[in-house]
Amino acid sequence: MNPAIVIPVYNHPQVAKVIEASGVLALPIIVVDDGSTDATSEILAGIPEITVVRNRRNQGKGAALLTGFTAAMALGCDAVLSIDADGQHNPIDGQTLVDAVADGRRALVVGARRWGMDGRHVPWTSRAGRKFSNFWVWACGGPKVSDSQSGFRLYPLPECLNLDVCARRYQFEVEILVLARRRGLVVLEAPVSVVYQAKGQRVSHFRPWRDFWRNSQTFSRLLFSRLARRIKAF
Repeated sequence: MNPAIVIPVYNHPQVAKVIEASGVLALPIIVVDDGSTDATSEILAGIPEITVVRNRRNQGKGAALLTGFTAAMALGCDAVLSIDADGQHNPIDGQTLVDAVADGRRALVVGARRWGMDGRHVPWTSRAGRKFSNFWVWACGGPKVSDSQSGFRLYPLPECLNLDVCARRYQFEVEILVLARRRGLVVLEAPVSVVYQAKGQRVSHFRPWRDFWRNSQTFSRLLFSRLARRIKAF
């Protein structure tokens, strides 16, 4: 694959450090400013040799990723390495994801967070939410993975653009796994590390109860569509 890095950002003041760390991969860097209302625009304007795409209003992580996918294809890339803007990922681990398809396979590779998930700053919602999500991704006909909520991924293009994912916020990341499996796109996992900063230092826009409800709605829709497909096939 010929990937570009896509970093979706919404009011993440540490994005400059994430961009700097991502330079070690020597790949084109696309930053999608998803309607930030803080100083993000000014920060990005001062960073050379990156492509910045802006959504006029906040549309959600999934929408930002899709914007990044389109921008990557416009640069002539056929894959996207997505890295979260909150600083929890070590960009050098992105090479592990790329190496997972070094044999030429076209696959969606999930960076399964292995090292660092037992740290004292890891919120309980991350541990519990991951187990909940993993089960329902599988129950809806998706792949059996260990970290369905990881945002550190390698997406093959244009395959992922053609999956017609409906979700536009965090739920995008679980829905695309289910649809990838249904359409025959291989889903792999590769181990990565994670760093959770102390509470108050890390900026996260994940809201446990609100996003739990949205996840439940997405999984209900996917489960019903799976049942409908089975009934139709019967």
